Amino acid sequence: MQTDIFGRELKKLGFDFYTGVPCSFLKHLINYAINECDYIGAANEGDAVAIAAGASLGGKKAVVLMQNSGLSNAVSPLVSLIYPFRIPVLGFISWRGQPGFPDEPQHELMGRITTKMLDSMHVKWAILSSEWMEAKRQLAIAAKYIEHDVPFFFVVRNGTFEPETLRKHDSRRSLNLVHAIELGDSQFPSRHEALQTINRCKDDRTVQLATTGKTGRQLYEIEDACNNLYMVGSMGCVGSLGLGIALSKPEFDIWVIDGDGALLMRMGSQATIGYYNPGNLLHILLDNNAHDSTGGQKTVSHNVNFVNIARSCGYAKSIFVHNLDQLNDCLKEWKRTKGLTFLHLKISTGKEVSLGRPAKKPHEVINRLKQFLNGRPEGEGT
Repeated sequence: MQTDIFGRELKKLGFDFYTGVPCSFLKHLINYAINECDYIGAANEGDAVAIAAGASLGGKKAVVLMQNSGLSNAVSPLVSLIYPFRIPVLGFISWRGQPGFPDEPQHELMGRITTKMLDSMHVKWAILSSEWMEAKRQLAIAAKYIEHDVPFFFVVRNGTFEPETLRKHDSRRSLNLVHAIELGDSQFPSRHEALQTINRCKDDRTVQLATTGKTGRQLYEIEDACNNLYMVGSMGCVGSLGLGIALSKPEFDIWVIDGDGALLMRMGSQATIGYYNPGNLLHILLDNNAHDSTGGQKTVSHNVNFVNIARSCGYAKSIFVHNLDQLNDCLKEWKRTKGLTFLHLKISTGKEVSLGRPAKKPHEVINRLKQFLNGRPEGEGT
């Protein structure tokens, strides 16, 4: 089937934001997306799902592209972000190792279980036809699912798309302009104190995305607001989710509040964030050198220079923050100057005797945030 005709039909249906990881079976569709649409190259398939989810929250009809071997990498955000939050994304997964067709040995098992995995994750799917009229009908069905906040994935066989030449495109380079390393002693405030400081500095154009675990739960206790999102799973994906929102909603300030255990889990996301360099994204790391939500087991964050990593990934500003006063000053300065910024604050481990959980269901939090981002009246499009 002609790739450009297929791509134009997707555009007609509103799908013009793509993200993913390359696969030889999908290369022609990926080439079309790079040539004709907004395409974000992700470090891994799980990050791609989270980026697409963020773009969807920002009002885009998002498409994620991946090899089926990467489906295993995307399981966490598919089952603990897409499913509970009811975020619709359209997916295309190559069918490497399709039973009955010779392929490399590493694809054999995944080829047998690809569609079973989609079923297990409650993802609607279909094998994409290589006949144009049937594929067009399938796209219309998929679009209906997306309109009702239900994700839909196509399984793509080898040879489905005709060649599409990748046009030459220049690689950008993001430069670090401000780099402030750790100097002297840190205050080690509590997470609650840090979140209070952050929350006081937000305004009516700020979106706060709190990573999974105690960070989201404490932000909820400090203030439950329509411009907050409390991650309940998909650990490590909050930065990629923030990237998707920041790119699709440049008029808003997107504050990603991360944790050391979560960031370590998907550090490749920083390279992607740094490359695409949204000036409206502020990435704040609250680092207590522990997995606090699961009993305080140590992370390896004490051995990692996050500020230097953010600098090398192309964040415009990468700053070590020593105390709450400096955090407050940095937040106020960022609101004046903007630019992709990484702030690293070391905090103490938690000592909460009792910490509740958000009373609102994840999809209720998401619908409220979508209304905030897209200016829809209460109840519309939910």
